[in-house]
Amino acid sequence: DVRLLDGTTLPASLRESGSPVGVEIWATWCPFCKRQNPNLQALAERHRGALTVLALSIDKDPGKARAYLKEHGYTFAAAIAGADTERWFGTREGLPEVYVVDRGRIVFREIGDMFPADVAALGRFAVRRAG
Repeated sequence: DVRLLDGTTLPASLRESGSPVGVEIWATWCPFCKRQNPNLQALAERHRGALTVLALSIDKDPGKARAYLKEHGYTFAAAIAGADTERWFGTREGLPEVYVVDRGRIVFREIGDMFPADVAALGRFAVRRAG
C-alpha cells in the first residue's frame, strides 16, 4: 500500500486487479516536471478507473508537495517517494521519470521530459482486458 499526501491509501491490490499504474517520480522544484504534470493530469482524467496515475515526489517536505499539487489543481494520486521507491524502480537517473506498472511488472519507462502527445499515448495501457 502507498500512503498518499491527502491521507488516503492507494491499495497494493491494484497489482493483482490488472489496473495499470502510471508512476511519475518528480519534484516541486523541477522545471521539466512542472511542464509535464498538466499532461499527467489530463491523462488521469481521461482514463480515470482504467489507469491510475501516481506521482511520487522526492521533496523532503510533504507540505511543500501538497501545496504545489493544490496550487495547480492536480487531483492524481500523490505521495512522497520513500525507501521502497528505489527498490521498486531502481536508482533515479533523472527527473521526471515515468513508469507504467501492469500487474506487478514495469512495462514502460522514460527518463526525462516527455512531449504532451507521448504522455497522452500512455493511455494505451488503460485498455481493459478480459479475465
